[in-house]
Amino acid sequence: MSKPLSENIEGIYPLMLTPFNDDLTIDYKTYEEYCDFQVSKGTAHLFCVCGSSEMKELTLDERVKLATLTAKHKQDLTIVASANLESTQEKRIEEVKRMSQTGVDGLVFTVRDMGDKPDELVAHVKELESYTDLPIFMYEYPGFDNHLISGDTYGRLVRECKIKGIKDTTCTMEGITAKLARKGDSVVIQANMPFLYKAYEAGSRGVMATPTSCGAQYFQRFHDAFVSGDKEKAKQYFYDIINLDDAIDNGFNVSAKYLVYLQGVKGFKPINRSKRTLSPARLESLRAYHDYAKYMGLMD
Repeated sequence: MSKPLSENIEGIYPLMLTPFNDDLTIDYKTYEEYCDFQVSKGTAHLFCVCGSSEMKELTLDERVKLATLTAKHKQDLTIVASANLESTQEKRIEEVKRMSQTGVDGLVFTVRDMGDKPDELVAHVKELESYTDLPIFMYEYPGFDNHLISGDTYGRLVRECKIKGIKDTTCTMEGITAKLARKGDSVVIQANMPFLYKAYEAGSRGVMATPTSCGAQYFQRFHDAFVSGDKEKAKQYFYDIINLDDAIDNGFNVSAKYLVYLQGVKGFKPINRSKRTLSPARLESLRAYHDYAKYMGLMD
């Protein structure tokens, strides 16, 4: 039996992609297969309804259904899902209520466009969290302008709200360490791969990053090695992560979907709701990377 999320906030939170049919409706059957695929990678958590899920392109009903299906397949994992994307506060309150009933273990609130408005952001979070009993994580989601917050603002959120962690997307050591200095009992979770090793050295203990959508096992290996004190092995696993990150960077998230397809979830099509596709040459490059990763024992 897994610990409650509030007692187990550190670790890897693989991001969930959304598979689409040719008509751009969600392929829920393939999504359920993908849930099982992600659960099998040995992490403690999953992050559904996130940027990599194309959450701003999804309706509330679609987001709620994806969260419900993820929770259905979670086994001993804990699940978090974004819950403040609607256009008005009244609608966001309803969103929080509905997402809290899906079976997920925690909610994620985006900063929205309040990065330099700490009083407004704290009030926003306080109101929304009053409608749920679930722990809350913050997300500097780049789908909104003005989405980055200072260390001081994060410290206020931890002290004044029930914030258990944040997905930091400043992608700078200055931004990361400023939050670490004010994190209290929360966890600062990484989205940036080049600074991943240094961030762990500084005290970060979690990952919510795009490559986890197709290579969660890379990150679990890294995390386990680092926290066990085997820094040499952790550094090697970090290099593997950098290679994966580089492999999917051009054309993400379609690139990650294709790697999931190559690893056995055959319903995944290399397309997203914005109708982005990849060239035959790009697909062949990803196939070559998969062949290499499989040969090296990194991927299925």
